[in-house]
Amino acid sequence: MSLNKNIITLGIAGVSACAAFAAPLTIDDYCSPELTAPAGVKEMRPLNDGESFAAISDDGKAIGVYSYKTGEKVSTLFSIDGVKGDVRIDSFDGYELSANEKKILLWTNSQKIYRYSFTADYYVYDILRSTLARVSDGGPQRGATISHDGRMVAYQRDNNLFISNIDYKSDKAITTDGKVNEIIYGTPDWAYEEEFGMINSIRWSADDNTLAFIRFDESRVPVYSFDEYRSYCDADPLGDMYPTAYSYKYPLAGYPNSSVEVYAYNVDNRTTKKMDLPVEGAYVPCMEFDGEGTNLMVMLLNRDQNSLQLYKVNPGSTVAHLVLSEKSEAWLSPSAYQMVRYYPKSFVIGSERSGYRHLYEYDYNGNMLRQLTKGDWNVTNYYGRDPKTGLHYVQTTQNGPINRNVASVDSKGNVNMLNKAEGTESASFSKNFAYYLRRYSSATVPPQYTVCNSKGKVLKTLETNEAYAAKYSAAPRMEFLKVKNAVGEEMDAYIIKPADFDPSRSYPLMMYQYNGPDSQQVLNAWKMDGIYYIASQGYIVAAVDGRGTGNRSREWATSVYCHLGEYETADQLAGAAYFASLPYVDADRTSCFGWSYGGYMTLMELSSPDCRFKAGVAMAPVTDWRFYDSIYTERYMLTPQQNESGYNKASALEKTENVNARLLIMSGTSDDNVHFYNTLKYASKMNYEGKVFDMMALAGFEHSLRMGNARTQLYRKIVDFLDSRLK
Repeated sequence: MSLNKNIITLGIAGVSACAAFAAPLTIDDYCSPELTAPAGVKEMRPLNDGESFAAISDDGKAIGVYSYKTGEKVSTLFSIDGVKGDVRIDSFDGYELSANEKKILLWTNSQKIYRYSFTADYYVYDILRSTLARVSDGGPQRGATISHDGRMVAYQRDNNLFISNIDYKSDKAITTDGKVNEIIYGTPDWAYEEEFGMINSIRWSADDNTLAFIRFDESRVPVYSFDEYRSYCDADPLGDMYPTAYSYKYPLAGYPNSSVEVYAYNVDNRTTKKMDLPVEGAYVPCMEFDGEGTNLMVMLLNRDQNSLQLYKVNPGSTVAHLVLSEKSEAWLSPSAYQMVRYYPKSFVIGSERSGYRHLYEYDYNGNMLRQLTKGDWNVTNYYGRDPKTGLHYVQTTQNGPINRNVASVDSKGNVNMLNKAEGTESASFSKNFAYYLRRYSSATVPPQYTVCNSKGKVLKTLETNEAYAAKYSAAPRMEFLKVKNAVGEEMDAYIIKPADFDPSRSYPLMMYQYNGPDSQQVLNAWKMDGIYYIASQGYIVAAVDGRGTGNRSREWATSVYCHLGEYETADQLAGAAYFASLPYVDADRTSCFGWSYGGYMTLMELSSPDCRFKAGVAMAPVTDWRFYDSIYTERYMLTPQQNESGYNKASALEKTENVNARLLIMSGTSDDNVHFYNTLKYASKMNYEGKVFDMMALAGFEHSLRMGNARTQLYRKIVDFLDSRLK
């Protein structure tokens, strides 16, 4: 991944959301993302001195330097008002510092493409001279990356790769055959971005003389098209008298993927070489330079995603040497192998080979030096190694799967939690690992931000969200418990009761779920969203993490391999049976609700012969895995050609005749992830069979419904539907 793992982006809150905490909570207070976000702190970018960090000013007009010890501002790196010369900007959307911290890459006028990607106008700011230079006049750029010395910026435009030399004011294409929906250089296709989290594949060597990148050939990938309808959240909702067609390459399960090749461009002699790698039919989920910045470290993953090879490649000779190989009887999780860090003499990578996710250290000849962590728990994040002490810093589940704690690991494998509080703790470390920003929350405590030293001692408290906590003091609360699954194993679970809960009353039940492979719904962290609104309207809301979910054992997760929907459905229904047996739950008034994979679970549960739900809500559901993308689906199911019976059994679309409960199915018509086609196919089948159901289409909305008032309306509709069926 191209994201800097030393940087943590924190939610920015609106103070106004906390001001009127005494007022009764409304549906917007539960469902509107603008109002439910707690106060955060500025994004803190560690600087090379280890003692300070960079952060954007409150007004968004400047970037300041702040001390870790005091939290006080030390100096200013950039200010819109302080720019000299003719090139100026009125605002900026983000920034990246060059490695030598002499230049800043800024971007503005960002336009979203997919989940993470965007185009923008990029500029380079010279800190010493206080001048701005435009990266290119040829149109918006994508995936721009600044060289270590700050003199060059590589970027993609119109599917070709360019290098802009700021000093010489040159802007030249280094590829020329890029073409929309056929050839892409430097930035990924839709599937790589969505399923591997790749933003770009543009990598500078340490001396900035080599630019490595991936070439994606998606010419054989079928085109997916859908009509775009304007939402009334748009500035011009009536501007589409003829809806436009949106077309892009989307590889469905079993269909051709993009073929990939790895290239290296020599800046001095302007030559491009293809690396000698066995990439045919494989994915390249990760590519970085090694710790010295000279050799490329390229991961290859077979299409079945159960065999991984890591190669060390000389970009000059193009020769590749196999350094590491790992195979599994089920899928290999990106959360493990993408947890990798390259150092000058060795590298650290995650693996679940022991049955849990742990860290292993290797030299560049492929010799394993040591297993850094071990035990019946998982490493959920790797922050890096302190070069002075040799301590590694991690986030773990040692306090149980529903908790997260930051810990240090010494050379003998001793793990020391810096704070043992139950809840969810994460860290963003300074460059020298002397300090870190600690973010902590729990199901009952909103996010708190403190600056700590490397031993976990609090040096400065930045934000405690007291006003926010007071605002939601009367909101329903989440409680944790253990519930037996269909075969008697314990599942992590939670229950949310109405704020005015009376144990002598009888309440309707709503089971909320996701339960996708390697996912986790039951987590001891702060959350305030629509399910709390549902609870506030007189419902018992409950959830269980059944078989297939993550951060327990590898065996627990991979039990669903090649037959999605079977064990998960049985476990969700077992959880529902337990909650329905509670004295304050009315077993005749039960329902379920899920989004995306959770929507699929709703459909599978309603069609199960063991279903006791009276109603179910499926938001943006996959209705047949043949309709979803290849990388995600085949990771857990292989291809339809390899596993036809598994796909048939996992298809909710093939089970509609068994649905007897009342269904509400919903989807955004512009969902580029789980296509509206899933919902339309399911609705068509239900109509064909004479079933009565409810359906809601959200015109112009994508998968997450982040525009306008869509989320508020979604939960208003859900409560209205459940009230009509259960009350």
